[in-house]
Amino acid sequence: MPIVRDFRNYSFLPARIDRCGRNVGTRLYWKLYAIENTIRIVIHSVLTIQIGPNWWALGVDQRIAAKAQSFRRSYAAKPKNALPGTHDIHLVFLSDLTEIIRANSNLFAPVIPTTNQWIATLEGIRVSRNLVGHMNFPNAYDRTTIDNAYAQLPSLLGDLTTFPIPIDIPK
Repeated sequence: MPIVRDFRNYSFLPARIDRCGRNVGTRLYWKLYAIENTIRIVIHSVLTIQIGPNWWALGVDQRIAAKAQSFRRSYAAKPKNALPGTHDIHLVFLSDLTEIIRANSNLFAPVIPTTNQWIATLEGIRVSRNLVGHMNFPNAYDRTTIDNAYAQLPSLLGDLTTFPIPIDIPK
């Protein structure tokens, strides 16, 4: 497979933009999708068991909850678009998810001994995730950081089954 380079460093050709988009989509975007949604499921599963089904109201900083409500209103104003899930966890960013884990680390640590490591991993991919999410072309460091975080997901899920915490997908 030929090396794909950032289209912004060359003369304009629509095919170059297409190649970059296909490369980022097939190499990284799906991994970020898997990481973020797995983290949402882990947070929801752990806090549902540790706090209860109303964990969002009890375990989430008001600033994050307000942000989710603001996004919810934006989606409601555009009824033709697909809606995120009904749970507010689907409306917040990776940095917010990381903060939820950090703020409730005393509840995560008994279940996931690597909680602090996960917080560091998620913080470590935040900039790379934002680059990809805002349609920029990542460099080798960004690609490696995302690849490494994705490769760690099985161990995170393994921690849940060791406790065991039932997997509960937020709707």
